[in-house]
Amino acid sequence: MTPNSPESSGSRWSDLNRPPLDASSLRRALVRTDSLWTSLDVVDSTGSTNSDLVDRARGGRAEEGAVLVAEEQTAGRGRLDRTWSAPPRSGVFVSVLLRPSVPQERWGWLPLLAGVAAATALARTAGVDTGLKWPNDLLVEIEGVERKIGGILAESTSLPPRGEKGGPEGARPDSSGAVVLGMGLNVSLSSSELPVPAAGSLVLAAAQCTDRDPLLRAVLRSVEDWYGRWSAADGDALDSGLLEAYAAGCSTLGRTVRAELPGGEELVGEAVAVDSDGRLVIGTEEGVQRPVAAGDIVHLRGHGGGTAGGP
Repeated sequence: MTPNSPESSGSRWSDLNRPPLDASSLRRALVRTDSLWTSLDVVDSTGSTNSDLVDRARGGRAEEGAVLVAEEQTAGRGRLDRTWSAPPRSGVFVSVLLRPSVPQERWGWLPLLAGVAAATALARTAGVDTGLKWPNDLLVEIEGVERKIGGILAESTSLPPRGEKGGPEGARPDSSGAVVLGMGLNVSLSSSELPVPAAGSLVLAAAQCTDRDPLLRAVLRSVEDWYGRWSAADGDALDSGLLEAYAAGCSTLGRTVRAELPGGEELVGEAVAVDSDGRLVIGTEEGVQRPVAAGDIVHLRGHGGGTAGGP
């Protein structure tokens, strides 16, 4: 490594193919009086945007609608405590703080909502057909093979009630429940930079747009749109159109899958539906249909996905 090499310079502009995000420009575009988003911060590097935003929320330093973006994540987290990292400015690593006003038993739809929102945004902005692997993965086809380019993680947290020391001024007095919803999306990773060979990125999928700024704007606006529809329907996935949209884009449906369930049980069968609670319904060889609320799903028929980013 030479003294003037990009790796040794330490400059935020050291890799001209991966320019930094403009936080001020993003705030002007997204943080408005009529918007869901109330603040937006961009940090150079962090372990996990989800962990940081959970800490901010619990400490009364973040309100509903807070957005935290990282140029680099060194310990991004996915489901089942999996960790993940990627080169600086190679992806979209973002977490948002939501305080749903709908019944809490419907909050399980939030990661599925984020998947629909992200897939919609990528189709419009990047021209990439994005599939959804239940419950929270984003898939694309690269040279005819299904690859994972993104992951979503929702974590329950709390906000201090209004009037409590450190609590946000606008916090509701009746409930302190909140959700931090995070997303990691591989944008410009090359084949040699992928966390595992079966992962993918927008660049490798020949996306029309790989500029992270418009991609992030599109994703956040799409999340705002779908969150608004879902909230207006009191969290009813059918009335809001969310169930129909998710089922239409879900690559898991119609596939033979293996569900690795909590406690070590495995269930093999065909993924036949997503029910009104967001559970994956699996039809077994015995003719029984079992809803699965949590578990690791492996696609057994067709191309298999890989492992990609997490928030």
